[in-house]
Amino acid sequence: MSETVNFIIDAVVIGTGATLVMDLWALLQKRLFSIPSLDYGMVGRWIGHLPHGHFIHRPIMASPKVTGETVIGWSAHYLIGILFAGILIFITDPEWIKAPTFFPALAMGVGSIIAPFFILQPGMGAGIAARKTPVPMTARLRSVIAHTSFGVGLYVAALLASQRAVF
Repeated sequence: MSETVNFIIDAVVIGTGATLVMDLWALLQKRLFSIPSLDYGMVGRWIGHLPHGHFIHRPIMASPKVTGETVIGWSAHYLIGILFAGILIFITDPEWIKAPTFFPALAMGVGSIIAPFFILQPGMGAGIAARKTPVPMTARLRSVIAHTSFGVGLYVAALLASQRAVF
């Protein structure tokens, strides 16, 4: 296979796996600690309004529903995970994918917090880094924990992908 095809396969496998780890962590938090997770339907609603020039909502729950918003939101969630995995693979040494190390994956996971803090949360009406939420520090901490779990997922998925026989 070509390098491009291998890159795409690795990004899809690692990004999907890492996003799944993030989702399993959110499910565990919800079941054990009653911590609510992000409603990806609201992400889909936000995305669905973008083509109409509506970038900022006050708040997103007050905006009209979009057909298929839940599917749009969940699809975007996984596609963004794949995108971040692709960025990780691109910026690391090409040999990293053969023998993944923890720090680059964790750094990418934690670094990915930039997206919700500066794009999604402001767009959904929560302000930069959730400053307009009732308890901003709690919202920020939850985001950091979620994205840290994504970083751990990047590492675990990369380890599995490096074995090729698993997939």
